[in-house]
Amino acid sequence: MTLLAKSPDQGGLTLEEHTRHVVEAMTHMADELDVSFEIARRGAVVHDLGKGHPFFQAMVREELTEWDWIEQEPHRHEISSLLFLPLIDREEWPQMVDLIAAHHKSVKQDRSKRGLIDLVREYGPDRVFERHQEEWETWAPEAIEIAATFGIEPRDIDEAARRTAFDAALAHCRQNSDGWSARRGVMMSADHFASNYTHDTGDEVEHLHEEPDLTGYRDNGGPYTASELYPLSTMDTDDDRPHTLVTAPTGAGKTNFLLGRCDGRVFYTLPFQASINAMYRRIQTDLHKHFDAPADVRRLHATSRIELEDGEFEEDPDLQRHPGAGVKVMTPYQMASIVFGTAGYEAMALDLRGNDVILDEVHTYDGVARSMVLQIVRMLVELGCRVHIGTATIPSALAEALLEVLGGEEAVQRVRLDDDTLDTFNRHRIHQCSSPDAAWSALDDRLEQGDRVLFVSNQVDSAQQRFRAVRERHPDVPAMLIHSRYKRRDRAELEDQIEAFEQQEGPCVVCATQVVEVSLDISFDAMITDAAPLDGMVQRFGRVNRERSEDTIGVLKPIYVIAPPAEDAAILPYDAETVRASFEALPTDGTVLREANVQNRIDAVYPQVEIPEVDTHFIWQDGRYRIQKLQHRPKSVLLTALNINSETCILRSEATQYADAWWEERQRMHIPVPTSFNRFDWPRHPDGQKPLCAPDDLYDPDGLPLGLTIRSVDDTSPNIL
Repeated sequence: MTLLAKSPDQGGLTLEEHTRHVVEAMTHMADELDVSFEIARRGAVVHDLGKGHPFFQAMVREELTEWDWIEQEPHRHEISSLLFLPLIDREEWPQMVDLIAAHHKSVKQDRSKRGLIDLVREYGPDRVFERHQEEWETWAPEAIEIAATFGIEPRDIDEAARRTAFDAALAHCRQNSDGWSARRGVMMSADHFASNYTHDTGDEVEHLHEEPDLTGYRDNGGPYTASELYPLSTMDTDDDRPHTLVTAPTGAGKTNFLLGRCDGRVFYTLPFQASINAMYRRIQTDLHKHFDAPADVRRLHATSRIELEDGEFEEDPDLQRHPGAGVKVMTPYQMASIVFGTAGYEAMALDLRGNDVILDEVHTYDGVARSMVLQIVRMLVELGCRVHIGTATIPSALAEALLEVLGGEEAVQRVRLDDDTLDTFNRHRIHQCSSPDAAWSALDDRLEQGDRVLFVSNQVDSAQQRFRAVRERHPDVPAMLIHSRYKRRDRAELEDQIEAFEQQEGPCVVCATQVVEVSLDISFDAMITDAAPLDGMVQRFGRVNRERSEDTIGVLKPIYVIAPPAEDAAILPYDAETVRASFEALPTDGTVLREANVQNRIDAVYPQVEIPEVDTHFIWQDGRYRIQKLQHRPKSVLLTALNINSETCILRSEATQYADAWWEERQRMHIPVPTSFNRFDWPRHPDGQKPLCAPDDLYDPDGLPLGLTIRSVDDTSPNIL
C-alpha cells in the first residue's frame, strides 16, 4: 500500500511526494535563513516518515470511525518520525529532534495536550513509545525506502534502536535550554510552504527572500527627487546608525525617508487595514513602475486579493502568510508572536532576523498595545533588525522610551524639522463646535461653498446615524460611509471609493470613523470631527489640505471639532479625561494650528505616558528568554495580554457558502464586531473562525450602504432573530 501524506480533499499526496516538496522548500530556505543546510535537509526527509503509521494512514484515507478516535490513544506522527533517528548519525540527533519533534505541536503545554512531553506525562513513556511503533514491520520499511530516495542510507532499525531514539528525543526535549529554535522555525516554514504549493513548490520557493531594490527612495533619480516641498527628501539617509526615529508632519516625506533607510527585506507596519491597503498599493506601484524594480510585495491582514491597475498586479493570497517577502505590509499585532511566544513565533523571528522593520504611526497604540509595541522593538533589536520609526505626533515621553529601547542617540538617527520648516506646514484653522447643531450648520456652509467634507465619528453607530442624516439633509450631494463593520470584501471596495470621492469636483461628504485616520493618501477641503485624543486628532486633520505644492503652501482649510459629550460612555473607545484635555488644548475661534506648537500641545496632554506592566506575558525579559525551545504558548496568552475585545460575524444567508469556502473566501465574508454583540444570542457557525451569524436585515437596511447596524435594545431581543 502506497503511504499517503495528505487526505484526498487535501490533494491525496503520497508521502514521497510531500517529502520531495518539503525538501525543495528547505533547500532554499535553510540557505537563505542561515540554518545548517545539510542537517536541515536531512530533517526535511525524516520529519514526516511517521505518517506511515497505520493510525495516520487510516485517518488520511478517512477510514476511522468516531469510536476509533475515542477508543484509541492519541497518535502524533512527529513522535513516530523520531523513531527513524537511527537513520542519521548519532551526533546529529539533537539537531534532528529540534527539526522534527515540534513542527506542529509544542512539546509541552500544548493547547491540545498532545505534545511529546504532554503525552508522556499522561500515559507514561512506555505506552507512548509502544503506541508510536505499532505494526512497525508493516509500514516502516516503505518509509525507510522513501528516505533512501533522498540519499539517506537505509538501515534496519530494531526495537532497541527505536527505544534508544525515543528516549534520547524525550530527554533532549525535557532538558532543552531556554530560547527559540531557528531549526524549528525553518522546518515549520518549509513544511507549511510545501503543503500550500505542493507540486509548484520548487518554482515558487525560488522567489522568496529577495531583497528589494530601494535605491529609488534615496538616489534622487526616481519620482521622489529631492524637493524643498518635502523637506525629508533633502536629508541624507546614509547614516551609519542602524535605527531611525523620524517626527514630521503629514506630507513631509516620512515614508520615502524610512524606506530609504532600509538595506534588506522590509516589514512595514501600520495600525489599520485601510492604511495597510494604501501603503501596499503605493509600494507595489513604486517598485513595479517608477523604479522598474519588480519585487515580492505583500500585505498581511484579513482581506484577501486586490487587483491593481486593471489586474496588472494581482496578489497571491496563499503567499501572504508565508515568510520570505521582499516587502511585507502588516500590523505589529501580526508579529506579536515574537514577544508572547505563541504558535509560529520561531518562523516569524527567523523571517525578521537581520532585516529592516518600519513602525509607522507608532503613537496610535495605547494601553497594553503600547507595552507590546515597545517589547516588539526590544525583540527586534535582539534579533539584529534595523528598526525605523516614523510619526507625525508622538508624546515626548514615548519618544524617549523608544529611544532608550533602541540604544540611545548613538544607535538612532533622530530626525526632526526646525520651526521655520514646520511653519510651512500650517494648513488648518480650528473651530470648536459647542454643540452638534453647530457642526451641522458648519456642514451646510461648507457644502454650499462646494467643499469636499470629511465627517469623522468616534463610534460606528454615530457614523451610520450621521450618514443617514446627511442623505436626508442633502439628498443631491454625493455621500458615502466607511467604518470597520463591513464585510471585508465590501470594505476593500469602499477604500477605493473614498479615493474617488476625494478626487471629484464639487461638494461631497464622506462619513467615516477612525479608519481614515492614518496613512490614507486623501486630501479633503474641510473636516468635521468628534473630539478625540490630541495625537489622533492631528492625524485626522492630516486628511484635509494634504496635497503640498507651491500653490497650497500657506493655504488654510477649516477643521470643526465637536465638544466632547458630558457622558463618558459616549466618548468611548477613548479615555474621557484625555479627550476633554485634548479639546481644551486646541486653538479656538478659527485660530491657525501651528505645526511648530503641536509638540508642546501634545506634551501638555501627555506629560507622562502610561506603559502598563505585562512582563509576565513576555518570553524575553532582562536580557534572557523565559521559554524553553520547542515550546510555544497558547494564543489565549496574547488575547489576555491585549484585552482584545473583538468578534467576527457573517450573514446567515452566507452560512452554507461559508461552510464550503476556502479560507480566503471566508475572510471576505467576515464582519468585525465587538464582543458585546454576544448579548444578542446569535448562533455560531461551526466552521472556520466560528463566527456569529447575524440576521441579513441588519446589513445595509433600507437599501443604504450602512454595513452592519444595531437596532434598539428592544428590537435586538432573541425572539426577532
